[in-house]
Amino acid sequence: MIRFISGTGFLFISLILSTPGIAQENKTTWRAGVSKAVITPETSVWLAGYGSKRAPDGKLHDIWMKSLALEAPDGKRAILVTSDFQGVPKEMSDAVFLILKKKHNLERHQVMITFSHNHCGPRLGLDLVDYYPIEAEQVKLVDEYTDLMVRKMADMIGESITNLAPASLKMGEGHANFAVNRRNNKEAEVPSIIAKGEPLKGPVDHTVPVMTVTDKDNKPMAILFGYACHPTTLNFTKWCGDYPGFAQILIEKNHPGALAMFVNTCGGDQNPLPRRQVELCEKYGKMLADGVEEALKKPLKTIQPGLKTSFELIELPYEKIITRPELEVATRDANAVRKRWAERMIKKLDAGEKFATSYPYPLHAWKLGNEMLMIGMGAETVVDYALRFKAEFGKGTLVCGYVDDMIAYIPSRRVWAEGGYEGGPNLYEYGRPALRWAADNEELIAGKIKKLVDSVNK
Repeated sequence: MIRFISGTGFLFISLILSTPGIAQENKTTWRAGVSKAVITPETSVWLAGYGSKRAPDGKLHDIWMKSLALEAPDGKRAILVTSDFQGVPKEMSDAVFLILKKKHNLERHQVMITFSHNHCGPRLGLDLVDYYPIEAEQVKLVDEYTDLMVRKMADMIGESITNLAPASLKMGEGHANFAVNRRNNKEAEVPSIIAKGEPLKGPVDHTVPVMTVTDKDNKPMAILFGYACHPTTLNFTKWCGDYPGFAQILIEKNHPGALAMFVNTCGGDQNPLPRRQVELCEKYGKMLADGVEEALKKPLKTIQPGLKTSFELIELPYEKIITRPELEVATRDANAVRKRWAERMIKKLDAGEKFATSYPYPLHAWKLGNEMLMIGMGAETVVDYALRFKAEFGKGTLVCGYVDDMIAYIPSRRVWAEGGYEGGPNLYEYGRPALRWAADNEELIAGKIKKLVDSVNK
């Protein structure tokens, strides 16, 4: 209501804030803002992953990063970034966190930077640095592209904050069944097993968690969704977002005006099988988009306004750091990645560096209203973590892997004991000064997660 007050030749206009309107609405509702940025390289940065040089020769579609800013009625804020990157290294995310602190007074516990682990995306900084042959021009291009992405991500987040407006949040769950536990099923045998209708082996998580964000007119702003599976359907040399990219395109087509935002839940030991065809990639993208639509057709649960965030960097110990004699042997290894790693590690020792016995591992817990718990875990978490934490903390729990830092595979105790690619002595691929994690890291992680969850449940 507007009241006009006249007197002594002046006219005063008074806005009564106690009446219904935007100011009152902001005191009782969520506010949300979204933004996006194209990340398709314009230079010849190689594609990331697969342990080889892959120079780009075109694109199937653009790749993106997207930001969702949330603000509770008491002013508390949180930022979730999703992206089609293969892996964001610590050096890049740390640079973004510094800018956000300076420009927006955001603390680390308020920001999660996630990446889909797409293998048709670009290299970034020191991520998997020993995977690739050393070429000076490529190093320069990667450094320049990474610096550009730091600035672009910070700007994008700032834009999402500027766009904050009254909003509603709801949550639901769908289903998609194309992820296969790659540790327990031989890839060549999967098509015939599926054709026979026989069950595949090993733990999986086929749920598709969904969170919708709508504006005050109930128009869609963002559709956040997740799935536990490697985006490794394709291994060629064209830019695209793999199955999550195709899913996002379909969802945005189905819901004009909404940003489709994908998080890889805990897919470190899950593959889309069979694979290696664009048609299969499109098929899996549609299956995932259908899983989202399945959730949206059901009654969604409203997430009441309210936000608590917590974060901790824990020291995740290695089983044993590598020694110089072991590195010297590895410099003669036929495995090119292992050889490059050993040579680089020796240079570090020659420069006087002492290898750390652990790595700083990022963990988040966010509580949205009383309905949703979002857990964020760095690097390539295996599916056991999602299954464990969802069982422990109950309905409404979303467990995101691939957060903040592409460190290495993070095996559960079961996977560690079994060994193999995700649990065995393969940390050299990620440039770590050790071959394997310590055996009891799952319990260390679980204990810290419990404390973080307890803190946001108070």
